[in-house]
Amino acid sequence: MSPADTGPAAVHYLPIATTAISIVFLWVLIRRYARFRSGPHLLWWAAGIFAYGLGTAMEAAITLGGNSVWLTKAWYIAGALLGGYPLAQGTVYLLLGRRTAHLLTALTVPFIVVCAAVVCFWPVNLAALEPHRPGVEVLQRGWVRLTPPVINSYAAFFLIGGAIFSAIRYALKTGAGGRALGNSLIAAGALLPAIGGWMARQGDVEALYVGEFAGLLLIWAGYGACVGKSAAARPTPILSAP
Repeated sequence: MSPADTGPAAVHYLPIATTAISIVFLWVLIRRYARFRSGPHLLWWAAGIFAYGLGTAMEAAITLGGNSVWLTKAWYIAGALLGGYPLAQGTVYLLLGRRTAHLLTALTVPFIVVCAAVVCFWPVNLAALEPHRPGVEVLQRGWVRLTPPVINSYAAFFLIGGAIFSAIRYALKTGAGGRALGNSLIAAGALLPAIGGWMARQGDVEALYVGEFAGLLLIWAGYGACVGKSAAARPTPILSAP
């Protein structure tokens, strides 16, 4: 029997906790930016946590109040289309410099905006709408369902790849063990919801809920390990700029 037949299970309430954690983490990032004005990368990371929390908020709303076409479409835009993109773009601004980052932003943001607009008007399959679970099958098959892997591959390359690159660089530096550990945690934290998103496309949205929750905790732990004692003194890049 599917979760749609039995009603919400305990795992379906997990996005409520993930959303609450996202709100607190977002406040931490905004407060740090307001204090240090350390660059646009921190604002992009804040936008990424906002999008992260928005996606899990849609999941929580579906669990608590029931599903609808527009809730599922909002979930798809916030989670599948945005996904880790703003977080990755923060890494782009830190690692590649503003000129290159501005160019990549100019190329990618319009593409995402157009895709999000198309999703709003995309035909749906009402037979696939489950009472307490979102799912990509609600959107009828077509090119718009092929765009998230493209966007998320871009995000994974810069977010996960950038964190791994920085972890290795910091590991080779004396006294930078905390940042090496932190970037390793960020890479792992970004990987978990990516895996969960792939499983959600196969119909296992519960795996996404677990991946989002555990992934956010790892990303926050990695952030804490990176800033360390510098949080009270001066801004420190989370990732390593070349």
